[in-house]
Amino acid sequence: MKLVVGVLKITAGGKRIAIIDNETASLLGVHSSDRIKLSYKGKEVIAIANVATDFPPEGVWLYSEIAEALEVKGGETVEVQLAAMPESLNYVRNKLRGERLHAPELSNIVKDVVEQHLSDIEISAFLTALKIYGLDMSETEALSRAIIETGKSLNFGKTPVLDKHSIGGIPGDKTSIVVVPIIAAAGFIIPKTSSRAITSPAGTADRVETLCPVNLTIDEIREVVRKTNGCLVWGGALELAPADDLFIRVEYPLGIDPLLLPSIMSKKKAIGATHLVVDIPTGSGAKIKSPTEAYTLASDFVHLGEHLGIKVQCALTLGDQPLGCCIGPALESQEALNTLIGKGPVDVYEKALSLAGMLLELVGEKDGRKKAEEIIRSGRAEGKLREIIAAQGGNPNVKPEEIPIGTKKAVVKATQKGRVSWINTEAIVRVARAAGTPKDKGAGIILKAKMGDAVAKDATLFEIYAERSSNLEEALELAEKLAPVVLSKKVGERMLIGQFPSKTESERSFMFER
Repeated sequence: MKLVVGVLKITAGGKRIAIIDNETASLLGVHSSDRIKLSYKGKEVIAIANVATDFPPEGVWLYSEIAEALEVKGGETVEVQLAAMPESLNYVRNKLRGERLHAPELSNIVKDVVEQHLSDIEISAFLTALKIYGLDMSETEALSRAIIETGKSLNFGKTPVLDKHSIGGIPGDKTSIVVVPIIAAAGFIIPKTSSRAITSPAGTADRVETLCPVNLTIDEIREVVRKTNGCLVWGGALELAPADDLFIRVEYPLGIDPLLLPSIMSKKKAIGATHLVVDIPTGSGAKIKSPTEAYTLASDFVHLGEHLGIKVQCALTLGDQPLGCCIGPALESQEALNTLIGKGPVDVYEKALSLAGMLLELVGEKDGRKKAEEIIRSGRAEGKLREIIAAQGGNPNVKPEEIPIGTKKAVVKATQKGRVSWINTEAIVRVARAAGTPKDKGAGIILKAKMGDAVAKDATLFEIYAERSSNLEEALELAEKLAPVVLSKKVGERMLIGQFPSKTESERSFMFER
């Protein structure tokens, strides 16, 4: 059927969607969410049909993504017909029945996800099936390779290429900003691509963006690495693993993360990594709660690395409370820079040294931690970070106190004397995001007491920073309601940390970082 094009001149978030009138849909035999094929001057695009009323019956209305693909501006006549269901949908249904999928089937699914042939409903069905039935190692490897093959890859022309990754789950983890310059100063390549925050107060890219630009092209990354051995960039615009980004878009609202292993490892393979340390925060405040769960995940990382040609070492790190004292992009950048200068908190310093030491030992150093410590104490790590900042277009002479933070400030004080027995990381995250993180780079929290610290009555527990008064008021109100820092006078004095159903409205956050 020939229909006249109308262009909506708005985007659909990358999705290929076309709108047709319900009468036209009936003539075509199309139902809402069916696929239609649009043809114009030798070009063909498959789109998901939205069936609506009160649209011109002889027209098809296109979002910007399809209009650009077909090279139409409106008013043209295009051929529209019902498209066949993609073969990959049969494989999705097989997984919904609990069947094991083979490499060609998983490759077909990933290819159709990247080419926008599957709707969000169909992708969510696939991800839900993975959550319920899981993936064995052969499926995980096949899915990882499929994600790699449908994206771009980086080749720096020499090896080894080192990388470090945290599975996330605790706020305040700014160790990448410390580890990358240590490894680069030791003479090794470490091209660190990072995410922006999805549910946390700050991702590594958000932190680094307060120091220098992070939206670099692949060619720009190569040049920065050539000059400095390392980089700290946002990976979202590089198309290294576009399928994974599309999966994440659907995983987040579902609150599930069944692709943790293939997601991380496919991106590491695409960046050219040969040696990788994976940080697995473990504890009550992290995504991974128990050592048993952590060791199982670590084993899977190592085995998948063997299949993909990456030497992997996993670090099980303490995850009972936020790392360091600062939470929020600018505050965390200050703390990372202070750590390299020698003025940072001990837990950030120790964790960064441990991870950097493990990486150095992976490539043959006998005492990696000792070498990492020497690189920091000599000032070479700080100097290397400043080289990277300059190469990425930032100010290499920036001082920690010159990184701007929010001018609006509130103080939360202790209502009793005692020791900090627990810090509710989920509540801390909610308060920080209410203050404006990660969008407002200067927003965040500074903890003035950590677990085990003695606190006097009326002493400051934490400070909240915001760029807008309205955010500060909202964050302070939430902090008073959630009381994220719990005090007791002695061990065992306070045993109740919550109840269900709660007396106050509370949302359980889904900590989703890659």
